[in-house]
Amino acid sequence: MGKNFKGSTPILTDVPKRLFDLVSHFAQKYSYKDCMFAGKENGKWVKYDGKKFCELTDYVCYGLLKIGIQKGDRIIIAANNCPEWNILDFAIQKVGAICIPVYPTISHDDYEYIFKHSEAKAIFVGSKLLYSKIKDIINNVKIECVFSIQKIEGIQHFSELLELGRANADYELLKNISEGIDTNDVATIIYTSGTMGTPKGVMLSHSNILSVVEYLCPLYPIDESHDALSYLPLSHIYERTVQYCRIYLGVSIYYAESIGAIVDNLKEIKPQHFSSVPRLIEKIYSTILRKGSKLKGLKRIIFFWSVNLAGRYDETGRNNGLFYLMKLRIADKLVFKEWRKALGNNLQLIITGGAAINPKLVKTFSAIGIPLSEGYGLTETSPVICTNSMVTGKLKAGTVGEVLKNQEIKIGDNNEILVKGPNVMLGYYKAEDMTREAIDEDGFFHTGDVGTIDEDNMLHITGRIKEIFKTSMGKYVSPALIENKLTESQFINQVMVVGEGQKFAAALIVPNFEHVRSWCNIKGVEYTTDEQMVKEKIIIDRFRKEVDKYNKTLGDFEQIKKLELLPKEWNIDDGYMTASLKLRRTRIIKDFGDIIEKIYAE
Repeated sequence: MGKNFKGSTPILTDVPKRLFDLVSHFAQKYSYKDCMFAGKENGKWVKYDGKKFCELTDYVCYGLLKIGIQKGDRIIIAANNCPEWNILDFAIQKVGAICIPVYPTISHDDYEYIFKHSEAKAIFVGSKLLYSKIKDIINNVKIECVFSIQKIEGIQHFSELLELGRANADYELLKNISEGIDTNDVATIIYTSGTMGTPKGVMLSHSNILSVVEYLCPLYPIDESHDALSYLPLSHIYERTVQYCRIYLGVSIYYAESIGAIVDNLKEIKPQHFSSVPRLIEKIYSTILRKGSKLKGLKRIIFFWSVNLAGRYDETGRNNGLFYLMKLRIADKLVFKEWRKALGNNLQLIITGGAAINPKLVKTFSAIGIPLSEGYGLTETSPVICTNSMVTGKLKAGTVGEVLKNQEIKIGDNNEILVKGPNVMLGYYKAEDMTREAIDEDGFFHTGDVGTIDEDNMLHITGRIKEIFKTSMGKYVSPALIENKLTESQFINQVMVVGEGQKFAAALIVPNFEHVRSWCNIKGVEYTTDEQMVKEKIIIDRFRKEVDKYNKTLGDFEQIKKLELLPKEWNIDDGYMTASLKLRRTRIIKDFGDIIEKIYAE
């Protein structure tokens, strides 16, 4: 076992003991604010202030009690982000029930498993489309109550529960119930997205999550004057915990209409920050580069000079010389100010997690004045273990930051990251054996991730144990590291490295077809269809050249010897990505087995 490391971050002293107490905390401390949550209805932003939100939450509490919800009952929320989602979340907690958030995009089989395994008593469904997807499951399991957030014919609407609560308000009953809820009680069960198998129900207490809120909030330059845009699913503990932080800090939260509307919503709201995953940031960056590629003459030269300059930025501030900063100011006036304008012209921070982000993007966005704060954690750790921080000056591209002060990490056998602290889950629901396997006798949770800690006490993630494979030559390969490197290329949209038990590593690559189309236009190559272009020798050769460029930065056994171009992007709907936008490797290997076999047969 290796050395133990503890964080050195500041803490807060007035964080509530139960999650639902955050609502009254906001209403009392930030009573002057006209917006706690906002969602768009019929093209207009509808705002809920703290007082109104408190009132609606209590009405839902009364309604839940009236229909027979008791402490410990499991209640599912299957809906996209909206203010009602939060009203339900806090109301469920306040009556002592357990909130089970479910991604609207998961498979029918996963829905069926979660419904049966959780033995949920009630479910709140977001839309008619989702209801049609799971209607048969609801009819086959013992769910007593079904409500909808959007109006669905034949289903009780959210408003009916509100009205039931108004008509049956019992303040003393609710007070007695809520006062009896302990900080160590289960607040939520979150079923993992299951990249490698059956979802597991992670039990998190109020204390688990609030221990992260307490130590994470001081690390972000965020206060009650700020607005935030939220688009990541609240079904994921990442966005949910960040949101609890925002509520504590008095931030107004606006819910994006959709992923496709994010840029437009940024321009409307002009928020100071939002949380994201690398996938979206990569797409924003690619869009910017694509627009730059269309420029001509001197404008094009200046654009890419500025891009290359930003890519060399030292986010720590240690090595940005005076001459470099002078050039950066010129680039800012000519190019970067337009980037900021396109993103609302008010962004001060993007919080990123869920997967490794390319260090080049961290440097570039920091250079243009929108720092990326990368963190790390798992559902089982509520979720934050480490984060980069502008407040403490602990920023370093290629790392996930420094461990929070109330936690302890240890690099164990096989360089596995182990963590111990109040954030570690209570256990897996109905799975004591798996819990004992995950949390050792010393209280350390085994993350399954591989990493190292550098001289600045910053954590580097180098792979995931279950994803690392061994070639027939006896060499271990961490595909995530190689994939992260390859996606620096403008030509590559998605990539998955394979090679378990084979002589060499190979790659399945989904091209960035818009960039390929632009390249073809410049080179005078006729572009037909995506399906046809991935078969064309000139395109394959160009990708081979691109991959070879990055091969020079890799070890001999890590280099991609062969590649195969795929005509269609992997996404959530086809089951190739989780709801948190991670590759479902097992599924891809299974469905693309013939292509992989072809690679190694030649």
